Amino acid sequence: MKLVIALVLVGCSRPATPRDDVRPEPVRSPPIAAAPDASPPDSAARDAAASRGVAIVDAPMAWSDERERLTLEYRRTHSDREAKDLAIEPRVIVLHYTGGGSAKATRGYFDHVKIEAARKELARAGAVNVSAHFVVDRDGTIYRLQPETRFARHCIGLNHLAIGIENVGDEKDHPLTAAQVDANAVLIRDLTQRFGITHLLGHHEVMEFRANGYYVELDAGYHNSKGDPGAAFMRRVRERLVDLELAGL
Repeated sequence: MKLVIALVLVGCSRPATPRDDVRPEPVRSPPIAAAPDASPPDSAARDAAASRGVAIVDAPMAWSDERERLTLEYRRTHSDREAKDLAIEPRVIVLHYTGGGSAKATRGYFDHVKIEAARKELARAGAVNVSAHFVVDRDGTIYRLQPETRFARHCIGLNHLAIGIENVGDEKDHPLTAAQVDANAVLIRDLTQRFGITHLLGHHEVMEFRANGYYVELDAGYHNSKGDPGAAFMRRVRERLVDLELAGL
């Protein structure tokens, strides 16, 4: 089966947004404007992925010097006091859901540079907005929002080595779909072949993962409780990836 991967920003930690299900036109999107420390879209990697039945289409989130600066500040506060750049070596993949039904609305939210003041706990921990590396729409379309090797704020304690994959939906009004299960499995398989991935986690599992050496959070009081993407979704994705022997909790 050949799945199409196209990128759009969605965030499980974002507030409700208008339910606008009109997807962007990723084919017309310009190349990702990567930070100097992050790997730009790699045509060779995309060609190799395509040869394995994965077509990756870039739909980059907004990037700026200000966002780079704020992201680096966040990294220094929470992961590495001496960090000089935003480059990461991915070892973990964390799956999320957006909490809404629109990839376009989430993308619009992720494009905001700063987290809104009303989200007091997140704003206290850092000014930069949340983001992710991939978004999987309800029909299985995968959007690549930024380089996999760029630090992104999507998961407390693991941002320094985790790729974040957002799934458009939730557990009630927009239940995650079979197409999303299949797309996540294909994408994770591809990422595992390209990077040194050892662990696959759901966002709801991360707080139970804190004893692992991968988990680094310099602010001892900064933690949360998340329910996404849920045990049922994780079980269905993992069933398709048993041969990869990716660790969980």
